[in-house]
Amino acid sequence: MRKSSLFLFSIAVVLSAGAWMARTQAPQAPAQLTLEKVKDNLYVIIGDGGNVAVYVTGDGVILVDDKFERDAADIMAKVKSLTDKPVKYVLNTHQHGDHTGGNQKLLDASAEIISQKNARANMVATKMPGAPRVSFTDETEVFVGGHEVRAHYYGRGHTNGDAMIYFPELKVIHTGDLFTNGAPFIDYSANASAVEWPKTIDNVLKSDWDFDTVIPGHGPVSKRADLIKYRDKFVAMNDRVSGMVRGGKNKDDVKAVLVSDFGWQATGLGANSIDGLIAELKK
Repeated sequence: MRKSSLFLFSIAVVLSAGAWMARTQAPQAPAQLTLEKVKDNLYVIIGDGGNVAVYVTGDGVILVDDKFERDAADIMAKVKSLTDKPVKYVLNTHQHGDHTGGNQKLLDASAEIISQKNARANMVATKMPGAPRVSFTDETEVFVGGHEVRAHYYGRGHTNGDAMIYFPELKVIHTGDLFTNGAPFIDYSANASAVEWPKTIDNVLKSDWDFDTVIPGHGPVSKRADLIKYRDKFVAMNDRVSGMVRGGKNKDDVKAVLVSDFGWQATGLGANSIDGLIAELKK
């Protein structure tokens, strides 16, 4: 690795770790969470961090992600409003604290946490609480009350450990932050890739997963067509920025185009690793 790339990577690691600590350790009042029905026995909890899927079965509950630690009590209260059955499994889509902050509390409540092995390694490396006791490489399944939920690693994108979750009986997927209703966060400190991101989405679109409904990492429940539009916009962004950096445009030029043409928020571009994006697309 060249010295300049190593320097950028080191800065990204520090900024990402600092952002996680600020989000998860600074005292804040719990945000208002809302519970919405997606399909039969499947719900989503929206607000304050990543979307939490709640799958209710006769023998127990499967969650996808668990927001911040401060949200754990509210999440459990919403689960209890649906069923008196315990949470059996939590499937983490990736390691960020707005999706895994409640892990330790759920482990303490006897739930089993599962993630892709790279996501677990990222949690351990940054000393995040509640690292999963179970991990997988490519795919795993959990079965509760006669119902199946699958987790699959389709490739890098938002991080190097993004799992997509599939509810086959309901034709629903949860994408984690591989799809959000907003600008993408390309976390180079976790070996993310802007180049591979749309290819990863292609992999799920071309797979044998039959789905029509998508729970994104953040934002309202969407459709398959919305995921395709997001993928196409990502490809267009990569092509545009690649042409700019190879043509000698500087960081400010790239930043202006990301804001004006692709809807990125100017205040969030530091967190979106714009330096890492430029470095990757120069290759």
